[in-house]
Amino acid sequence: MTPSQHKIELQADVRTVLGSKVRGLRRSGFIPAVLYGKGQETIVLQVPIKEFSKVLKEAGESTLVYINVNGQSYPTIIHDVAKDPVKDHVVHADFYKVSLTEKIRTKVPVIFVGESPAVKDLAGIFVRNVNELEVEALPQNLPHEISVDISFLKNFGDQILVKDIDLGKDVRIEAEQDAIIATIQEPKSQEELEAELAEPSAGVEEVEVIKKEKEEEAPAESTTEETQPQEKTAS
Repeated sequence: MTPSQHKIELQADVRTVLGSKVRGLRRSGFIPAVLYGKGQETIVLQVPIKEFSKVLKEAGESTLVYINVNGQSYPTIIHDVAKDPVKDHVVHADFYKVSLTEKIRTKVPVIFVGESPAVKDLAGIFVRNVNELEVEALPQNLPHEISVDISFLKNFGDQILVKDIDLGKDVRIEAEQDAIIATIQEPKSQEELEAELAEPSAGVEEVEVIKKEKEEEAPAESTTEETQPQEKTAS
C-alpha cells in the first residue's frame, strides 16, 4: 500500500479542564489529549471523540495527522492511545509533533490480502510470522499499513520474505532482508494430530513435584497476615 495521498486533519481546542474534572469532559463528547515533541512546548488539548475515532481508524499510529489549534497546524503522529480496560473506549490520546524534514521510525501493521492457492487447493496451513514491521521514512511518506499479497504462495514451503515487499524508495523496512513474513506448511495428518494430543504436556510432572515439595516444607502454622492487593485507579 502506498502512503496516504490526502491530508488528514483534526480540529482540537486548548483544554482548561484538568485532573478529575476530565470525567465530565468525556461525558460531553470530548477526550483529553496532549501535544508534544522535540522543541515543542506541551499543549493540553480536548478533541471531539467522534472525529478522533474516525482519524484513528484512517491514520492509525503511523500516518501523519495535522492537529489544528487556534489557527495553527501541527504535523503529528498519534503516539499513544489509552483505552478503558473494561469498556474499551478511548480515554486519552498523545500527539507527537514531527519534523517534515527528519525521518522517523515507527511500527506499521502488516495486512495479508488475496488467497493462497496452496491453502485453497492443497489444504496447506498459512503461517504468519509478523503482525507489524518497523519502517523508517519521512512522516509524510509513512504508510498506514503494509499490504502483503499471499496469492503467490502456491506450494508447500513457499515463503514471503522482507525483501519481497516493495514500499518504494521513500520507505525502508528495518528488518533482515531474509526474514520470513509468511509461509505455507503441509497439513498435518490425523495420526500426527492424535500423537500430539496424546503426548503429555511438558512440565506437568515437574509442577506436581514442586507442589508436593512446597506442601512438605510448609510450616504447620503461618504467622503472616493475608493482605489484599492494592486497587489501581486511573489517572
